[in-house]
Amino acid sequence: MLMLNWPLLSAFIPTFFVVSITPGMCMTMALSMGITIGVRRALWMMAGELVGVAVVAVSAAVGVAALMLQYPTAFTLFKYAGGAYLAWLGVQMWRSKGRMAMPEGPLEPGAEVSRLQLASQGFITAIANPKGWAFFVALLPPFIDSSLPMAPQLTALILIILTLEFICLQIYAHGGKSLSLALSRGGGVRTVNRVAGSLMILVGAWLALG
Repeated sequence: MLMLNWPLLSAFIPTFFVVSITPGMCMTMALSMGITIGVRRALWMMAGELVGVAVVAVSAAVGVAALMLQYPTAFTLFKYAGGAYLAWLGVQMWRSKGRMAMPEGPLEPGAEVSRLQLASQGFITAIANPKGWAFFVALLPPFIDSSLPMAPQLTALILIILTLEFICLQIYAHGGKSLSLALSRGGGVRTVNRVAGSLMILVGAWLALG
């Protein structure tokens, strides 16, 4: 039987659900992609984001975050580059251009954004999110019982985190899909793209300047 501190676990689940459901960069991206490309294709972004979250959680638990704090310049440059890329995507979407935008006419062959691109966007957003690192550094260690084996605890906690994160991403993506249906009535595809593009620009600025 897996050795876990069950009283700590009972507090861990609601704590991290609140952290996950709170609007942030990843949830805003899920909302934006739910609007333009739909929930099904947004699953690839979610997959990349969940891999990034797992990397951040493990790194925070083993102390890599402390090492990153010693070399802030590299992390800052990576954060700026990721933010600029996402903001550029947002501008393209706002102008109803690029592969992320909802097409106003028939979709050209090969114009669909690739699964790898979607996964990469989710991964970059999770890895370069300084608030994500801060949350894990601050919140994860208190829920680890030093009297029990580390590996089983960390594995169980990360699986719970990823499950909660996926549920919240689904909530936001489905919300975006519903918003898309409401906005697109009456031929408002350009409005859909502008709303989604504005959200993506917000994510990019948030990532670069947060």
